[in-house]
Amino acid sequence: MHLEILTPEKKVFEGDVTSATFPGADGSFQVLDHHAPLISLLKEGVVEYKGKEGAKHVTVTGGVVEVLKNKVILLATGVIG
Repeated sequence: MHLEILTPEKKVFEGDVTSATFPGADGSFQVLDHHAPLISLLKEGVVEYKGKEGAKHVTVTGGVVEVLKNKVILLATGVIG
């Protein structure tokens, strides 16, 4: 699946991943290939994703994530670090 992580200032990441874990407002959740469509609010926390280069992570200050047709777009209010 294709993942984009965006803030108002910049594109933090764009690429193909096999899984991604998000800090949902009601608890952490994972998205895999061909996941059902969803939109979720995110709280501050770590977003972990796995791609060709291995596992990576970024800490977001909150935001919204949308999953649709094997494309995941995370609109983060900001990133830490």
